[in-house]
This record gives sequence, C-alpha cells and structure tokens, in this order.
Amino acid sequence: MKERHRDIASALPADLDVLPRSRGFRLRGMEMTRLETFIDAAFAFAISMLVIAAQQIPDNIQALLAAFKNVPTFVCSIAVLGIFWRGHWLWSRRYGLEDSASILISWGMIVTILIFIYPLKAIFGAMWYFLSSGQVGQPLSLHTTESQARTIFAIYALGLIAISAEILLLNLRAWQLREPLRLNAREKLVTRGELTGWSIPVSVGIVSLVFALTLPKEQIQWSGWVYFSMIILVPLYSALSQRELRAERKKKVISDR
Repeated sequence: MKERHRDIASALPADLDVLPRSRGFRLRGMEMTRLETFIDAAFAFAISMLVIAAQQIPDNIQALLAAFKNVPTFVCSIAVLGIFWRGHWLWSRRYGLEDSASILISWGMIVTILIFIYPLKAIFGAMWYFLSSGQVGQPLSLHTTESQARTIFAIYALGLIAISAEILLLNLRAWQLREPLRLNAREKLVTRGELTGWSIPVSVGIVSLVFALTLPKEQIQWSGWVYFSMIILVPLYSALSQRELRAERKKKVISDR
C-alpha cells in the first residue's frame, strides 16, 4: 500500500460500522474539513453576487417592482448552484478526503463556479424573458449579435461541463482510493453510480456546446432547451440506480442467511 494510502486508511476507525450512515453508506467525513469550509464560502460568495437587485436596494415602488422581475432568474440560478453544492457536500460526507488531488480539483471547482455565475444569470434571465413575453427576467442586449449569442451559450455549456466533470473527478478519486477507504460492495456500487450520474450533465453540456457552435441562428435557442432533457434523464437514471441498490441489498440478505 502506498504511503498516502496508508495515511488515508489510518485516519479511519478500525471498525467502520461504528460510523453514522446515510442510506447505508458509511460517512467517513462527518467533521467539516478546511477544504469543505472554503468550498462553502465560495458558494456563499457566488450566491451573494446573484442578488435580486443588481446594484442597490430599491428606494421606490417602481424600482422595487423592477427588481422583482429578477426573482425567477435568481431562484433558478440558486437551484443550479445548490445541485453542485450538494454534489460536493455528499462527496465530502461519504469519503472525507483532503488529499492533494482532491484539493486541486476542488480549487478548480471554486474558480469555475465564480466564472460560471455570469453566464448562468444571463441564460436564465433570457429564458424567463422569452417565456413571459418580457414580464420577468432580463433579455440579452438588443444589440447582441449571432456570434455573441453563440459565445454566451458556449461559455455556459463549458461551465456546466467543467463543474460537473470536477465533481465526477472527485468521485473518481474516491473510487481510486476504494481500498484504503475500505468501501464495501454497496458503497462501491454507489460510487460507480455517482460516476455515471455526473456523466449525464457532462454529456448534455457537450451536446449544448455542439448546438451552440453549429446550429443556424434561427435554432440557436436549442442550445439552451437541451438542458431540460435532464428533467427526464436524471430521475430515470436515479430510478435505475435505486433498483440496482435494492437488488444488491436483497442479494446480501440472502447471502447472510
């Protein structure tokens, strides 16, 4: 066993069954690490940059009503950031890793998030503006050219691909360390499931990027609508994963008899 692997293994209790569990997964990282604290601070900072009122607190009713036009954009942006935050939080709780590779990937995630919030807000603002016929949200500039529209969709796709890939890499790192972490059969199954699950937004992001760079101007909006495919793909994959976990649990019960 490599020295680093021995260090990771030595930080775990001799009997992993004494650890608290979440859906059968033994949680090796219940105490917040400095890495997780810093990630949380980065997400909090990103959220503070998505404030409903862009510059200052509204001082009259017109400004207040105008500020509330950004509420749907704000809520959707928070929801997307929340998905990524939960992905990192769940990884931290399950594996408790703070090795050099995990730190490097997490720092890359911080950088990506703080860049990603700008196209995130722009895309959702334009989406709500289109859906509400201008009642809520914010349009892209009236002077936005075809090239600029393609660029904003491409940047958003690259951001989504990058953050999803970074969480995928964190779970891949946990898979690489499955022996020193002493993952059991169920935990290995869950970890492999996370790898496949985070491949979904990576794949959808790649499709969106291709659409942004190749579709004609009249169809460029499909670069954004393609993300709604995850409303079907993610729950479908989650259901398949749960069925596989139930089958594994049933198999374990039979073998224990």
